[in-house]
Amino acid sequence: MRSDLPRVAASTAPATLPPPLPGLDPAWSRLVTVPGGTDRTGGTDHPDRTWHLLDTAGSLDALGATPVGTLLCVHGNPTWSYLWRSVAAQTLAVARAGGPAWRVVAVDQLDMGFSERTGVQHRLADRVRDLGALTDVLGLTGPVVTVGHDWGGVVSLGWAVDHPGLLAGVVTCNTAVHQPEDAPIPAPLRLALRPQVLGRGTVLTPAFLETTLAIAHPRLDRPVADAYRAPYRGAARRGGIGGFVADIPVDAAHPSAAELDRIATGVAALRVPALLVWGPRDPVFLERYLDDLTARLPHADVHRFEGAGHLLPDDADVAGTLTDWLGDHLPDGRAPAGGEPRLPTDVPDHTADASRPLWAALEDQRDADGPALVEMAAPGGPRTVSWRLLARRVDEVAVGLADLGVRHGDRVSLLVTPGADLTAVLYACVRIGAVVVVADAGLGLRGLTRAVRGARPDWIVGALPGLAAARALGWPGRRIATVALPAPARRALRVEHSLAEVARRGARLLASGRTLPAAPSPEDPAAVLFTSGSTGPAKGVVYTHRQLAAVRDVLAAQYDVGVGTGLVAGFAPFALLGPALGARSVAPDMDVTAPRTLTARAVADAVRAVDATVVFLSPAALANVVATAGDLTATDREALAGVRLFLSAGAPVPEALLAAATELMPNASAHTPYGMTEGLLMTDVDLDGVRAAGDTSGSGICVGVPAAGVRVRIAPLDDLGVPSGTPTDAAGVTGEIVVAAPHVRDHYDRLWRTNRASRQGVDDPRGHRTGDVGHLDADGRLWVEGRLQHVVATARGVVTPVGPEQRIEAVDGVGRVGVAGVGPTGTQQVVAVVETVPPVRRPGLATASLATAVRAAAGVPLAAVLVVPVLPTDIRHNSKVDRARLSRWATSVLGGARMVRP
Repeated sequence: MRSDLPRVAASTAPATLPPPLPGLDPAWSRLVTVPGGTDRTGGTDHPDRTWHLLDTAGSLDALGATPVGTLLCVHGNPTWSYLWRSVAAQTLAVARAGGPAWRVVAVDQLDMGFSERTGVQHRLADRVRDLGALTDVLGLTGPVVTVGHDWGGVVSLGWAVDHPGLLAGVVTCNTAVHQPEDAPIPAPLRLALRPQVLGRGTVLTPAFLETTLAIAHPRLDRPVADAYRAPYRGAARRGGIGGFVADIPVDAAHPSAAELDRIATGVAALRVPALLVWGPRDPVFLERYLDDLTARLPHADVHRFEGAGHLLPDDADVAGTLTDWLGDHLPDGRAPAGGEPRLPTDVPDHTADASRPLWAALEDQRDADGPALVEMAAPGGPRTVSWRLLARRVDEVAVGLADLGVRHGDRVSLLVTPGADLTAVLYACVRIGAVVVVADAGLGLRGLTRAVRGARPDWIVGALPGLAAARALGWPGRRIATVALPAPARRALRVEHSLAEVARRGARLLASGRTLPAAPSPEDPAAVLFTSGSTGPAKGVVYTHRQLAAVRDVLAAQYDVGVGTGLVAGFAPFALLGPALGARSVAPDMDVTAPRTLTARAVADAVRAVDATVVFLSPAALANVVATAGDLTATDREALAGVRLFLSAGAPVPEALLAAATELMPNASAHTPYGMTEGLLMTDVDLDGVRAAGDTSGSGICVGVPAAGVRVRIAPLDDLGVPSGTPTDAAGVTGEIVVAAPHVRDHYDRLWRTNRASRQGVDDPRGHRTGDVGHLDADGRLWVEGRLQHVVATARGVVTPVGPEQRIEAVDGVGRVGVAGVGPTGTQQVVAVVETVPPVRRPGLATASLATAVRAAAGVPLAAVLVVPVLPTDIRHNSKVDRARLSRWATSVLGGARMVRP
């Protein structure tokens, strides 16, 4: 042992079986003795060592199941094999259901858990060798998948490197095989490694153990926390905890540094299937270690459990993810034969024209002096940028970025509001093959932090607010400012360059004969676009160049938008697509984080600025435009009369709102396309189409027929509201909406499990399960009835929320409505939460007369009718009612909690 550890760390004790503990089947526990011998240098005898481990072989045998392979699970510090109890239970459940039977062997490393206390220091190389000796005694013959967590991940990967003949795959949870020379050891470990802290914090007291248990998300139940404590009660039992910490290689001189380097090098040579699961809230295993592992295992599947931390197998469903992954990659212990799924033969493949990259229209008009875009909110008044200037600036920024070191595949986070700077940087990045990362400021600081950290950008291009947040919150990436900053501010924000400097650098290089780098291929990633976060943490949606070009093409074809079109884009994605479409575009004067700040006069000003014929607004923005129509002048109304098409999407748009908007734009066709970040245009319907569909009350919201090249089907719901069965295009079937199109996203970023779920049971590689519920009618029109997670599973069947909400909103004195479920799935009760007109001052039960009217209109039995001043909505569109939040609130207040605002 190291001399700075207390003497009790050298205590010895035999291995024992654990007492009864929650979630742990006693039948899994066994003691295995590894015979003694000499160490691998042949110099020193060591005695027999007895291990405690969990082994499901007996349970599988009782089921009559023959294992297809073994999961060799290795815990870290200061946990023990109890960490893998859910994996043992889940694999047995799969085998019991007739699925592949995987044997789980989860070890307690020596001096840890209920294994023998040896009284000697075990270095990393010793632990890898000892694990190999144990598997020799167990007679593991393969295939073996190693599963490791924390420093047990390193040990398991060491075993993997040393046993290539047995290895079938590797799985890691929050581990690291390399410490970058230019990055410090994480602060918690630096503290624990201090001589005055090491022994006292890890051995003499349970501080290290208790700290680890305290950072679980969510908090561990007391019985579970006590189970983790069980083998470490008393300083004499905690010597291994201190020894593990002391063995962390802090520099090249550390005794275990060479072994860590050997393992790291060996990992990069592994070619077996790999799964990396991660808890981003881990204060020790930071995401730079995940970056290193993905660089060494570029073929690995990655899933980040947003909100989870260090104790990942307890924080998140690692067990379910692992068994799903095994079923996909190693269904019988080996990788399945066959390639990618093929396109259904009955669906035309409307592939985007790969010869027309996203910037083609900009290139076509590079000699034109007409306006390409207008910034209404520019300092000093509206600013017009010509096609010629925009094309030149894109080239300059592209060459300047490349010269600074921005490479093909680098990620560039754009923390810039819509306008000339954002447009130039975005197209410059796309042109040189960098991947743009776009997260809406409407996510808020917390949401933006999750998004940017999760995307792991190499560079950040930002305005002052974004750069300040990046510095304060430790966002990754080298920084480029969109504005000139004084030297002290640049140092404080760690800004290396300004955008103007980048452009000047590029201009000088172009003048000297430098050319643009080679263009990316159609299959290269082009962008990571983040979802709104309205149904959970925002997800990064990855598009290839081909898919973004397909988005452009379907918009151009559906709405006849192209060269000569003036476009008012009150929705950021369309502002960025303007140059790709060849349209002159303008972002109206508004706070992009708050769509309801857009006024009718601001829209009229924007229309005049580009002689716009097309207007795109979110429903929340459109609602405020209608509400402020009284401020319009005759000149404003004349400008709006020139609009031929307006679109509103991002949330269901009521017919009344579309009709009110047509009064402001009387010559425009009113459309409400249906789409999502994963596919911006799936179906389309105009106001006449909505009216032709008939009375929408109680049927959901009609969003029209599929756009060109789009296939829409429905996965039917079972009695618990779960999509089941084969997706169908039959009329009248309510279920999850499943779409397929060339312009559907490629995948979710570092979200293997989410990506798998979104394509589960879909026979088209371009397919996507939307998470929305609805049905098709006899004319092939799609009707949206809500979100899948908002379906209420009652004892009488499932209730989708939009229909009842529509019916209730027709009641006098009712504004918006949210329908939510309370109680256990299968016996849930339906609750209606109502905004009244005029609004109530505080939340409460509805009056008797209002409750009677609402119940009569709802069409489904209601357990309660509650009223609130304002319904909670999503953060991007300010228009989607947050039904999940309402469900939690209603459950609380109906259970007797204080009646506060949801």
